[in-house]
Formats: sequence, C-alpha cells, structure tokens
Amino acid sequence: MTNSRKNPEVDEFLNRAKKWKAEFEQLRSIVLDFELTEEIKWKHPCYMFENKNIVLIHGFKEYCALLFHKGALLKDVHGKLIQQTENVQAARQIRFTNVQEIVEMETILKEYINEAIEVEKAGLEVAYKKKTEITIPEELQNKFTEMPDLKTAFEALTPGRQRAYILYFLQAKQPKTRESRIEKYTQQILDGKGLKD
Repeated sequence: MTNSRKNPEVDEFLNRAKKWKAEFEQLRSIVLDFELTEEIKWKHPCYMFENKNIVLIHGFKEYCALLFHKGALLKDVHGKLIQQTENVQAARQIRFTNVQEIVEMETILKEYINEAIEVEKAGLEVAYKKKTEITIPEELQNKFTEMPDLKTAFEALTPGRQRAYILYFLQAKQPKTRESRIEKYTQQILDGKGLKD
C-alpha cells in the first residue's frame, strides 16, 4: 500500500501536541499506509475514504485512541474495541497509554482499519436506536389546553430543548411543584428559548 499525502494541518496539530505526541505520530504512520485522505475534523486528525470518515486519532487525559466511526459494525475479533459511553451508538475506540502498545498492535490495528474501509466500501450503515419517548406531564398537557400558543411554541422548540423541559418538569415529585415549574418557564417557552437559554 502506498503512503497517502500528508496534510500540513495534521503536521501543525502534531507540532502543537503537548501530550501523546509520539503516540499520535505512531498512529498516523500506521493509518497513512492506507489510501485514505488525511484531514483535521473536530480539531483532530481524521482519515477518510471517498469523503466518509473511517478513523480519527484523538487524545484524552488518561489515554489516546484510534476511533473507528462505524466501529459498532466491525467484528472485533481481537476484542479491542471500546464503546466510549453507553450513549455512543456507532463509534468505537482502541485505547493506548504508550507508544510501545501501538507498535506491538500494528498488525492488529491494520486489520481493523482495513475492515473499517471494507465496511464503508460495502455501504453499511449503523442502525441507530431511537431515543426513548418521554411522556409529557399531565400538568403541561393541561397548560397546553389552557394556552394553545404555548403548545405551538413548545412544539417549535428543538427536540433536545423539549426533552430538557420535560425532564426538568418530571423531576418534581409533587403536582404543585410541576405546575409552578411550568408556570415559571411559560414565558421562556413562548419566547422560543430552552431551559438554560
């Protein structure tokens, strides 16, 4: 396999790196063995196949990682992929704490990268789970009946803002508390603002 063209933005990223610099450089040299386009995305080196994200190099406090954008679709025959948090549906990481780990895993990493490229070539997509529906509290439903404008304004909010309000209202155990919270935020909803705006 031939070396991809190095992107000067990634060179700059590596020059500025204070932590994980040697690890980033080692990961980059492995990834560049593939015919991938090197870019900076989300402020980190990202490698793409036909404009589709394959893998990202990034660092954290305790480790650096190679993140596979569709890692959930990889077979993970070596058991190396980690789901960053329970809410992350598609991406998976392989984590490192030193250069030696990366050097020792080079062959395995190349298998994963190759499989990730094949997944993209095959056009496979991660089947995302829908966010669980949240029931609108009765007190808010009553307020909607009383003030149809409020219902219209609420429905115009982004799903995330609607969810934040509903969760906040539902946290109150007592109906009276829910009512007072709804009353307090009625004008903010009418103004098209979120809970924290």
